[in-house]
Amino acid sequence: MKQNISEYLNNKITDVYIEPINIKEKFIDFAQRFADTYGACALISGGKDNDCARYDMLGIKPWLTFKSKGRKIEISVNEKKIIITADPFDILKQIFNIFKTKNRFNLPINCGLIGYFAYDLKHLIEDLPETCLDTTRLPDILLFAHLILLIFDKKEQKYFICIPKFQNGKTDYINKIKEEFYRDIEKPIIKKECFAGVKNNLTSGFTKKSYINSIKKIKEYILAGDIYQANMTQRFETDFDGRPYTLFKKLYKKNPAPFFAYINGINHYIISTSPERFIQRDGAKIETRPIKGTKPRKKNKTEDKLMANQLCQSKKDDAELSMIVDLLRNDIGKVCKSASVKVTAHKRLETYDNVFHLVSDIKGELDPKKNSIDLIKAVFPGGSITGCPKIRAMEIIDELEPVRRHIYTGSIGYVSFHDTLDLSIAIRTATICDKKIYFSVGGGIIYDSVPEDEYDETLYKGETFFNILQKNTPAKPNADFVWINGKIEPEKQTFISVTDKGFLYGYGFFETIKAKKGEPLYLKEHIARFKKTWKSLFTKTIPDINWLAIIRQTLKANLLLDKDAAIKIIASEKNLIVSAKKYTSRIANKKKTALELLTYPHSRQTPLADYKTLNYLYYYLAGKWAKKNGADEAIILNPDLSVSETNTANIIAFYNKKAILPKSLHVLPGVTEQIIAKKLKTFGYDIERKKIYIKNLLKADSIILTNSLMEILPVSSINKTKIKYNYELCQALLKADIRS
Repeated sequence: MKQNISEYLNNKITDVYIEPINIKEKFIDFAQRFADTYGACALISGGKDNDCARYDMLGIKPWLTFKSKGRKIEISVNEKKIIITADPFDILKQIFNIFKTKNRFNLPINCGLIGYFAYDLKHLIEDLPETCLDTTRLPDILLFAHLILLIFDKKEQKYFICIPKFQNGKTDYINKIKEEFYRDIEKPIIKKECFAGVKNNLTSGFTKKSYINSIKKIKEYILAGDIYQANMTQRFETDFDGRPYTLFKKLYKKNPAPFFAYINGINHYIISTSPERFIQRDGAKIETRPIKGTKPRKKNKTEDKLMANQLCQSKKDDAELSMIVDLLRNDIGKVCKSASVKVTAHKRLETYDNVFHLVSDIKGELDPKKNSIDLIKAVFPGGSITGCPKIRAMEIIDELEPVRRHIYTGSIGYVSFHDTLDLSIAIRTATICDKKIYFSVGGGIIYDSVPEDEYDETLYKGETFFNILQKNTPAKPNADFVWINGKIEPEKQTFISVTDKGFLYGYGFFETIKAKKGEPLYLKEHIARFKKTWKSLFTKTIPDINWLAIIRQTLKANLLLDKDAAIKIIASEKNLIVSAKKYTSRIANKKKTALELLTYPHSRQTPLADYKTLNYLYYYLAGKWAKKNGADEAIILNPDLSVSETNTANIIAFYNKKAILPKSLHVLPGVTEQIIAKKLKTFGYDIERKKIYIKNLLKADSIILTNSLMEILPVSSINKTKIKYNYELCQALLKADIRS
């Protein structure tokens, strides 16, 4: 059922007040006055000759904020806030219908929404795996409608102030806003301008070797016919302190580009220096300008010209751009009039301070039945930064890139209430959040791509950022592979910070899962227990990822898809890890079919026993003690000497047709134990959980142990006293095809 929000947003815009004003400061300096205020958005056109670089605009004092994460939407209108669950595209359509206005003064926008659409919004458009870590937890969409929109026409050298007029607005409303604005601009600009990135702490999610290996993997997918091209990126990060707008100004002076953007989201800031237009709408006219092909600029004129000629003559870049042009023609064709989509320019050379680019222009005419939101949804995310076919390329990107991209390769710009929009592709873009700065660089990979060259291309694309923040990429050796914090890494090159409370105090937990030929057993039950433990131990949001896909990636990396394997998911305060090891049965290569138990002399009772915490030393020592004394497992006792479990397994004792599960104040609820108990019911057994002591176990008809790896094994002795065991029952339970 679609959510109707018109009842919440009933104050329509009747007109927009527009007035030319006199401002003598440079726009980049003027906008600085408001850069520290919530919702301030500056869209600034760098460069002199680019036809995209005519207008600068600044939005301040939001009267409406639209924020969404998945299907959770938060809309703030002045003092009122509503939170709903719906498709954000549906709600945006309603907002645009409610606040529709007319264009005035032929400005690109006089009233509308300014902000961003994150790349991760793709999960609401297509059914894609979620195997990348969302480390920032920032919105998928963040848009502001501002009370004041300041626009500078660089061609006419004129400033305009735009203020919406509301149906329920007071008569002196416009004058009060203007007066406050003029008072603000009379205040002096803050002189203290500084920022600091930690120069020697700039790290990437990849080493050079692992990035090159990912490119090789893409080429394997191309050879296999999965895709023709995919965009591969790496994210850098370091500590950050100071004013984000100061960094924005410094980047503007170093590398002017047609789509500079600054967004103050209070708990995060977006700084973009993009050269690439994603999509533009002016009434029915639609345009997109994909960029494919990059060469670095050189200080020597001869060498610089050589770089430009090499780019123009590159067959690889020509093929790459041609594929993306076809993809985008198809995308905008979904919402344009039949036969209106045309390629008006192909392989145009565009020149910037540090790079050359190849650009194509594609134009079309919007179907009268479609609107701006239909257009965005049809083309999002941009094909130039995914690959083609787009959906399969995005699946491969999720597989190979360790973290969600968020704003990177999403879109930034404006969507007006009067049928115009202009969005850039968010490349050369940084996010500042929680005293960290993140920025990504990448490129399109085709079969002819040279992995080492592609890696180098990411570096000169990020050269401006590197010059300011300086990178440091540690080399790491090969090893068995683990999935850690969103990426597959050699086990020996992974590390745990000594400040992680999982390392300091065992503050964390784990799940152990058995996989047979690539299929994890009882995954749903294990993840349910994982989530329950997470909620009990941690206050942060449960990771929203596809565990089956991650486990299969880890198994594949370790060549275990066709073998029995032990999967371990480890969660601590700062780390999430999945490992996969070949599993060999506890009784393999031994001349026995059952296990021998000894009672551990040190009883225990702790609430931590309810979970498989990383504080596992007690159980580890108990198991070590049992093996030292010639047994397979140690029986763990409660303080009242009742039986709890063994150091790795749950216990089930049988008396005729009754199965007894030891009752303990604190004991791990075993996934396999619960599955076996349900199977036993179908075998005609009564299930009872009650206190039981060693003397009771010695009188049992038989005893079995259960855990995720061994599944079910019988017990042959307790404290050196032999007991009967029923190996056939264990085998019958294993074969029973019953699932919870």
